[in-house]
Amino acid sequence: MNWHILAAMNRIRSEVTKPVDAEGNSQHEFTAAEIGAIAHLYRGEVYRSTVWRTRLDNTTNWAVVTTGLAFSITFAGKDASPLPLILVGFLIIVFLTFEAHRYRYFNVWRARARHMETEFYAPMLRGEGIRHDTRWSEILAQDYCAPHHHISLSRAIGRRLRRNYAWVLGVQAIAYYGKLAIHPTPLHHVGELYARAAIGPLPGELVVLCGFIFHGAWIIFAYVTWKQDLATRKLRSSNVAMG
Repeated sequence: MNWHILAAMNRIRSEVTKPVDAEGNSQHEFTAAEIGAIAHLYRGEVYRSTVWRTRLDNTTNWAVVTTGLAFSITFAGKDASPLPLILVGFLIIVFLTFEAHRYRYFNVWRARARHMETEFYAPMLRGEGIRHDTRWSEILAQDYCAPHHHISLSRAIGRRLRRNYAWVLGVQAIAYYGKLAIHPTPLHHVGELYARAAIGPLPGELVVLCGFIFHGAWIIFAYVTWKQDLATRKLRSSNVAMG
């Protein structure tokens, strides 16, 4: 048989067996070389997400270390001032903001790696082959052509707050009011609490009120951003998404 006829038959067979989407349009079948390239791409995304994950841990460590330092200064003696515990609260918020900026970058690499895991590798492990009905490759390609942050800064702050910093701020609040309650002598009435909380010309009542507002604000912020995350997931038109 003529080789030209064989080549034509092979092309026809490949077109017949080429996967199609829900609208009947033919889709590209990945070659072995392209699958290998995707595997290397996945390794690169995992590496980048690991690097940025380490940077997230660094800022959390800074917050923990500075909080511990404030504890050491405040509880060094009965007459030591509780002011370092107040100041470290503001420093924790600064570290939280730094970490949220880093988390937005980390989320880009993490989302890409996770997208390939669920839409490329998982179907192959289940014996389903490479899926072509979910447009996962188009979503991934679009993210490479037009890279952008998948979440806002406020949602990133909320995530890191709920995951790590709520515990640090909670311990800081307990330590501060514990300091007021036991030093220099055990507390007997509320008037002593206000007297010990006073900072220079600022009355203790105002300082305590500001403390409740400060901690109440981050609790409300964490809850509101959590609801935003839930609402965003519900608004997705498809389960195949990134971010």
